[in-house]
This record gives sequence, C-alpha cells and structure tokens, in this order.
Amino acid sequence: MYPVTTMKFILGKKEHMTQIFDDTGVVHPGTLVTAGPVTVTQIKTTDKKDGYNAVQVGFDKKELKKMNKAMAGHLKDLSGFKVVREYRTDEASAATRGTELSVAQFVVGDTVRVTATSKGKGFQGVVKRHGFHGGPRSHGQKHSEREPGSIGGGGRAGGRVIKGMRMAGRMGGDRVTVKNLTVLAIDAANNQMIISGAVPGRRGSLIEIRSI
Repeated sequence: MYPVTTMKFILGKKEHMTQIFDDTGVVHPGTLVTAGPVTVTQIKTTDKKDGYNAVQVGFDKKELKKMNKAMAGHLKDLSGFKVVREYRTDEASAATRGTELSVAQFVVGDTVRVTATSKGKGFQGVVKRHGFHGGPRSHGQKHSEREPGSIGGGGRAGGRVIKGMRMAGRMGGDRVTVKNLTVLAIDAANNQMIISGAVPGRRGSLIEIRSI
C-alpha cells in the first residue's frame, strides 16, 4: 500500500482510450475513466487502536442484503459497496464518515499514480511472455523458432532447474502500477476524467487513482 500525503485518491472504471488537444494544438493520448464518487466508510488514526492514519472508502453501490454480515454491519448506516479500499494519508483526521469524494478534488495537470489488474493473456510461451528471441532461422533448424532453449541441467545448479527460471506459463492478471501520469481533463458533472497515456486493465476494470 502506497501512502499518500493528501486526500487525493479515488476509485473508478476504465472506459476506453481517446485523445485530447491542448491549447497549443498538440494532441495527447489518454484514457477515459469514470471515477467515483466514493464514500468514506471509516477513518483510522494513531489516536485510536488502529495505530496508523488511513481513510477507508467504498465504491460502486450494492444492496446491503447481498453482502456478508460482517461487511453489512460495518456499513449499516450507509449503503453497501462492491469495492472497499483503504488508503494511508496524513490527513485522515480531517475526513468524516459518510462524506463523498469525487473527481472534483483533482485538477488538470495533477500527477497521479494508477493501479489496476492487467489483462489476462492465458498460457503464453517465452517469446511473448519474456521477450525471448527464439532459435536461429537458418537451415538445420526445425520447429525451434520460438523454443526457450536450454534450461540448465548438467553442472548448473546441481542438475536441477533453478528457482525463477523464465519459462512458459500464465501471463497477465497482475497488479500493475503506472506512475507519473497526468490528469488531462476533468468532467465533474459526469464523474469522468482523462488520464494521459494508457492504464492497465481491460474496459470496465477497477482502477485506483492516487496523487503523487
């Protein structure tokens, strides 16, 4: 969990990529995100038994009767939420349970960090997964263009495959953080914002946006 020094953080859903022109006519690629609003569900401070400063928020409303009893009891005076996340911040004591945070807290030009789960790509070979070049394409080779090559054995590591060997396997579905992105546009009326460049995940993926 990355600590944030200010209360600028929000949850949202990735929509699609787009482009936007600035005042000088330069085009910037960006990603459209439907962000928030999120509701403060709990405040944690060093003064309490928690021992640290953090703000817990809920996103994407859900009926309380469809939640487990523990979470339904925790949110009994609020609506239910599909997603609950917690962020450490030095300004936790300034927050109030039940208040909403929207994209209006961000301004154009803010530098943010975006975290999401990357697209799952299934079982992939070493060329796609790790960028291996494969075998030589010269004569004498057969069906080895995309093979991984030797994985050890013999005198290396006592004849066993060492831990961490880059091989074929499941690719994607990882928690990925992209830093130093810029807020290009804010549409507070529609709870949308455009963030520079590409962000991890497919359309509809849950993403976390935090100021740096």
